Amino acid sequence: MKILLDECITKTLKKHLVNHTVYTVANMDWVGMKNGNLMTRAIAEGFDVLLTIDKNLQFQNNMKDYKIAIVIFDSHNSKLESLLSFVPIFENQMNDFEKGKVYVLSL
Repeated sequence: MKILLDECITKTLKKHLVNHTVYTVANMDWVGMKNGNLMTRAIAEGFDVLLTIDKNLQFQNNMKDYKIAIVIFDSHNSKLESLLSFVPIFENQMNDFEKGKVYVLSL
């Protein structure tokens, strides 16, 4: 699975998603890009999932228009220690993620 980590996700999470091809927004030189443009570019580059903690993202655009799965870790902060708790949930559900849908993962 090809995953894009949003700017609000610490880049150190990348090394904990070992079974996937993972890029950060900074890797792609897309820092500061608005969400709609970010998703459009991610789709063009073949990303399957945009991983974020931005709970507002799902309300900012019509997700059915974007052929990428949006996965939101329902975390109160972006610290690696907090985000690591979501990785097993993400791994267990990743085969169910469908493009054009939003998934909020909670502990």
